[in-house]
Amino acid sequence: MTVPQLKRIDTELPGCCIVEPVVFGDARGFFYETFNAEKYAGIGIEARFVQSNVSRSMKGVLRGLHYQWPRPQGKLVGVLDGEVYDVAVDIRRGSPTFGRWTAAMLTADNKRQFWIPEGFAHGFCVVSDYATFVYQCTAVYDRAADAGLRWNDASLAIDWPVAEPLLSDKDRVAPFLCEVPADRLPLYDP
Repeated sequence: MTVPQLKRIDTELPGCCIVEPVVFGDARGFFYETFNAEKYAGIGIEARFVQSNVSRSMKGVLRGLHYQWPRPQGKLVGVLDGEVYDVAVDIRRGSPTFGRWTAAMLTADNKRQFWIPEGFAHGFCVVSDYATFVYQCTAVYDRAADAGLRWNDASLAIDWPVAEPLLSDKDRVAPFLCEVPADRLPLYDP
């Protein structure tokens, strides 16, 4: 009998990937691992998580695009309840994919996770009535390093599923990528 394996689906942005867990289910419910260091390393995600967070948001809420610099965070994100459109943007100076984005639909039903390595901005938009979003981070939150980009930056041209999202004050006035000083962006390290 073949044992099902954790699956990695690469995106257009090298390093960013979707993870499909192995789900065991029966009439009683289901079980799956949200992280196993050995198994995730086997698909190329070698991360040491130091902080886990959960947020709940209503339909139309858009959170992001957030990042930290210095003290960048890699994030493994997923949804426990509802559906979100999740986006990663390469903001590493000198990267061949600088300013490009990729997205994944994360739902409680598909149980997919999205791995966003250090050096990428991250945001998500809730498309269900509510969503409970969970994320594990490779660095703790640092207010002094907290940064963001405008969600509707025309140079990024992200195809968000909402025209008029509900935003925090911080996200509403975040700078456009071209306005961010170079020393406030991560450097590409091939």
